[in-house]
Amino acid sequence: MIHTIQTERLSIRRIRAEDWKDIQAIWSSAAKSMYAQYDRPNDLDDDSVQTRVAGLDLLAESDAHIFLAICLKNRVIGYFSLNERGEGYELGYCFHSDFHGKGYARESLRAVLRFLRDRGVPFVEAGTALRNTPSLRLLRSLGFELRGTEKVSFYQDAEGKDIFFGGGIFVRRLDCDL
Repeated sequence: MIHTIQTERLSIRRIRAEDWKDIQAIWSSAAKSMYAQYDRPNDLDDDSVQTRVAGLDLLAESDAHIFLAICLKNRVIGYFSLNERGEGYELGYCFHSDFHGKGYARESLRAVLRFLRDRGVPFVEAGTALRNTPSLRLLRSLGFELRGTEKVSFYQDAEGKDIFFGGGIFVRRLDCDL
């Protein structure tokens, strides 16, 4: 069970219902990114975001679905989702664009990987678009290795046909140094 993980600059804790405005700001900034085409769209209206984040808060006691807020002082600047996948976890993440390029994602993900390793989790898997250079750089910097590729679609064209892109499946074994 994760309560709080501290790093040099950040605190990492379970997402709470009251985090919804910060999560909404993260999703809104992500929707403006050139990489938004490689992710599922999020409803950004207040009610939808409040409902979804409240649902994540309800999972706070679950180790099957872990949703973590990455906090700089009292502001949620990003989040991780960890969903059980066999003996390991599948990782998803997003950070507000105002905090890109400052090492926060790397610092917080390294701490979470250490936490999982110390609890005996053998691996973490992450999927990202092969054209999402910042995400690829983050994963590779922390020792994730490309294990496969897939065709992924979250959007359709004007004729209703799926728009596909290449996705990479990356795996990080946790039984070695971080």
